[in-house]
Amino acid sequence: MHKYIIKRLLYSALIFFFVMLVIYIILRCLPTSYLENVARQMSQRPGSKTYQEWLAQLEAQYGMDRGYLAGYFGWLGNFITGNHGDSWFYTVPVIEKFHDTVWLSFWMGLIVMFFEIIIAIPLGILAATKQYSVTDYTVSIVALAGISLPTFFFASLLKLVFSVKLGWFDLFGLVGRNYERLSAMGQFLDKAHHLVLPIVTLVVLSIGGLMRYTRTNMLEVMSADYIRTARAKGLDEHTVIYKHAFRNTLIPLVTILGGSLPGLFSGALITETLYAIPGIGYTSYNAMVGGDIPFSMFYLAFIAILTLLGNLIADLLYAVVDPRVRLS
Repeated sequence: MHKYIIKRLLYSALIFFFVMLVIYIILRCLPTSYLENVARQMSQRPGSKTYQEWLAQLEAQYGMDRGYLAGYFGWLGNFITGNHGDSWFYTVPVIEKFHDTVWLSFWMGLIVMFFEIIIAIPLGILAATKQYSVTDYTVSIVALAGISLPTFFFASLLKLVFSVKLGWFDLFGLVGRNYERLSAMGQFLDKAHHLVLPIVTLVVLSIGGLMRYTRTNMLEVMSADYIRTARAKGLDEHTVIYKHAFRNTLIPLVTILGGSLPGLFSGALITETLYAIPGIGYTSYNAMVGGDIPFSMFYLAFIAILTLLGNLIADLLYAVVDPRVRLS
């Protein structure tokens, strides 16, 4: 086990190196450059230096005058030593801005994942055990609707009904007008109230894929020979489904859930934008559009590490849910 983990960590470090190299080159090649915008603004001041002079000075100041490889190795050295620099777009330390926005997206993602699991997996199992019934067709329609509905359309529909027509929720924002006057508990409830529609949007649009995946795998497992043998032995249907069939269905589900670890921290860009929620998704989008390389590199490096870690956790969990799997 220890040798396997060490080997996978070494592979992950190599993958991380090349992934971040590609990302760094792409960010350097983007048509939007924060330094170019600043140089253009500075050059328009009366008696100022030319645009080219300002750009050369800023590139030398921020280390962008070096080649791609030299610049990447400089960033990698700073990243390893914990020197992440300041955000160009937000003009604050990268860690500070990341910390201020990521936890909101994390708690949203955690709540969405909780409801996704407790809704999608039982419904997928129910649809598989009642194949071609009204229940199966209903679950399939709900799943396909969740997969097919665009985020912006469903979110706009919820806002039209519950914000405009009924007036139960605010259209935008994380806090209300009287937020500063409320007590600590009141402020918590105010934020929770504003997060209801974004969370409902994410849950409805995310359960469809997991429901279909669970149903398909349950149908495949339930047609196996050992399930027929279990039924022939006289075991009750509940034991056959949840003790024998569902345990083997967990193997592909572990892959899905393990890969969802980065999603807890990556934020929901479209949903956060539509509801004006200042999470990490919307923050990172503004940073990338503004050409903020320090913040974008740190954010993408963090997501890359979580992705590699999620895949490793999924592989280790295989041995937990399936005794036939041996990591050696």
